[in-house]
Amino acid sequence: MNRLQEQPLIGESPVFLEVLERVSRVAQLNRPVLVIGERGTGKELVAARIHYLSPRWDRPFVKLNCAALAESLLETELFGHEAGSFTGATRRRLGRFELANEGSLFLDELSNTSERVQEKVLRVIEYGELERVGGNDTIKTDVRIIGATNEDLPALAEQGKFRADLLDRLAFDVITLPPLRERQEDIMPLADHFAVKMSGELGLELFEGFSDVAKDLLMDYAWPGNVRELKNVVERAVYTALGNDEAISEINFDPFESPWRPGGKADDRPADVATDLPRDAYDFKEHIQQIEISLLKDALEQCRFNQKKTAEFLGMTYHQLRGYLRKYELTDQID
Repeated sequence: MNRLQEQPLIGESPVFLEVLERVSRVAQLNRPVLVIGERGTGKELVAARIHYLSPRWDRPFVKLNCAALAESLLETELFGHEAGSFTGATRRRLGRFELANEGSLFLDELSNTSERVQEKVLRVIEYGELERVGGNDTIKTDVRIIGATNEDLPALAEQGKFRADLLDRLAFDVITLPPLRERQEDIMPLADHFAVKMSGELGLELFEGFSDVAKDLLMDYAWPGNVRELKNVVERAVYTALGNDEAISEINFDPFESPWRPGGKADDRPADVATDLPRDAYDFKEHIQQIEISLLKDALEQCRFNQKKTAEFLGMTYHQLRGYLRKYELTDQID
């Protein structure tokens, strides 16, 4: 269980606690599981938790990113090969299925596998057997498969891009992870955890915490990269503030931001709002409000919904921007 202690799943929001409860239940069964979620939501950590809470916890937990290898290499990585099966294969090599025997095999980005690989995976699930590349002997194996993807597998199956029979076998239970934007209560506990850990790595005796402004920035951001992005942003903030004995107030969401960024466009500004006057009588205040709303929405999108950057982009303070967003009821679109 040490692995769980080293990489804890942190959260107290109801949707996250519900996921953990489902993980605990399904972990006890010797059945395949699918873990679905956006990038950075912690699919590998959930897969590890399933393994280490299962009766197989003391057996191998083997991982493979299926998107990282070409089809031919993926096949040999999964199923192994015999000596002489192809140029350079000077000796027999065991595949991940054999290495994970009596344990669990985590297949990340499973949707990127070819039909040939999917067919062989299906055979392992159904019959518990495989053949190494270049071999004729049938090898028995006892492996629990935990698959993960950020794709819509049922839609891919309908399009003929993923085997429907394999999907049926894998989907004994499907754990869908909520994105961080739906786990507002978890943002600051996660941020504090990553900050304290980074402070220790930097040799700091104490983490001074986040200022109210920094907390607002972290809470207001949309987090398209989810927990992984939060970890990077927080670690960057702690590193940047190194030497300042005060709470962190500066948060840099985009390390690529620079006036000299290659490929940057000098005219990257929201499109001009039409100023032609209506021919008929109109409500001037409402017309101005619509212009302001349009400018706010364009600026937010241009700044990837980072409210601090949006405020700087529009030449106002963060609190002035928050006032406008509340005035026009735009906070729901980004909170």
